[in-house]
Amino acid sequence: MVDRLTSAKSTAAIRHWASSAVAMFAAMVALMAPTADATAKQARRAQPAETTAPREAGEPIMAIVSIKSQQVTIYDADGWILRAPVSTGVKERETPAGVFAIVEKNKDHRSNMYDDASMPNMQRITWNGLALHGGPLPGYAASHGCVRMPFGFAEKLFGKTRIGMRVIISPGDAVPVDFSHPALSLFVPNAEVIAAAPAKAETLSRDAADAATTADETKKTAATAARGSAPLAASLRKLERLKARADAELLSADKAVAAAKTEQARAKAEDRKQKAAAKAAELGTQFDTVKTDASSKLDAASSAKEAAKTAQTKKADIAKAALDAKLALEPVSIYISRATRTLYVRRNTHKPAPDGGGEVFDATIEVPVTIRDPGKPLGTHVFTAVARNDAGLRWTAVTIENGDDAKKALDRITIPKEVLDRIAPTALPRSSIVVSDEPLSEETNYRTEFVAVLSDQPQGGFITRKPSEVLMAGDDGWGNGSRQDADGFGFFFQRNPNPQPSNTRRGGGQFFPPVQRGW
Repeated sequence: MVDRLTSAKSTAAIRHWASSAVAMFAAMVALMAPTADATAKQARRAQPAETTAPREAGEPIMAIVSIKSQQVTIYDADGWILRAPVSTGVKERETPAGVFAIVEKNKDHRSNMYDDASMPNMQRITWNGLALHGGPLPGYAASHGCVRMPFGFAEKLFGKTRIGMRVIISPGDAVPVDFSHPALSLFVPNAEVIAAAPAKAETLSRDAADAATTADETKKTAATAARGSAPLAASLRKLERLKARADAELLSADKAVAAAKTEQARAKAEDRKQKAAAKAAELGTQFDTVKTDASSKLDAASSAKEAAKTAQTKKADIAKAALDAKLALEPVSIYISRATRTLYVRRNTHKPAPDGGGEVFDATIEVPVTIRDPGKPLGTHVFTAVARNDAGLRWTAVTIENGDDAKKALDRITIPKEVLDRIAPTALPRSSIVVSDEPLSEETNYRTEFVAVLSDQPQGGFITRKPSEVLMAGDDGWGNGSRQDADGFGFFFQRNPNPQPSNTRRGGGQFFPPVQRGW
């Protein structure tokens, strides 16, 4: 009996303990729930907010995307003007860090890769599919490699930017800082040259058009003269062959006369000689007559051919001068690569690309550059001329990858004098110099300024995309790589001969021999 009472009491105690434990756990959950909600709200509040600078904004010069902070900041000449949260690429589809520029804008773009998805206010930065555009922002990296922005912000930004605007995608929180350096002080705009540039460009464009018309006319004249003289030349060649055979026959007959042993053989040889002499004389007369008649026409055809060559050379020379004059009105972009030890220059021609989409960037200047201690990393630095000042141009610097600091990196580089002589007098605000350890990406082509990605950062959203297809110089319907249009704009491009390796780290002494481009 006692045992049964003891057992009952123990069971009741256990039940009471269990009930109390459940109640305590429920109370703890109830207490924790508000804390978890508060933490979530705090996390949401910590996300970058869409912000506008409290001042009148100028024209945007660059956009800097921070992968770390999931934020984009837009800058004009005086500092930041707009900020907004973004969503970059997920793991294995990461947005590549590097240096880009806007190459195409499409307000109502739809994806040709992801089920026709809407990508409003799309601003393309590579032709293999990376862009800034409006999209949903969950508060973390969630795209396939593009940079999603708030829908309203993307629409606002779309109306402010232009083709060629610099876009920097940084692993961390990079910001532009005021910067000066002796190398940058060499880019001093010549006020007289810049003031005269529009009129010079207009005059040379007219001259180029006139030269193109003259070249076409002389080419047609030469072709007509060549067609007219062709039968005469053929007749002369035929008569010349016949006369040579007749002369050979006469010589043979003369030898036969000398070799004849009998009167009968001599008479036969003499008859042969007379006939051969008559034939040779007749053909000689015909040849001289036709040659005299054809001489003036053949000389005219030859002169027309030479005139056509001269006109074509003049056309090319004036067209190149017109091109240079027009490019002098555009900001200049320079890329200096330690990997290839090459200096590249790009300027937007604003000429529509021949295969549709985007505009053609002039790439006629690519020259070797001297870099001191080429085995030592430079880092990746973007120097931008943001405005004019008393000294010439006011510059900023953005560093997205450390090697040397920005000043020491420029200290090690010697920009060729011929490049400075050609572009420095007309350097304008929005001009830039990019110094990097990286070679240019293979996505750099005639429809881009520069595309360079940091090879020691994830590139999943870049290397998993199909490389862009570009119309190569020399393809049918475009030209042979040095064709000049009548207005002075020509297309100068061949696929980058030293493409950037995909997702590789840089070796300290890696070197790709540069290619000397024409001037």
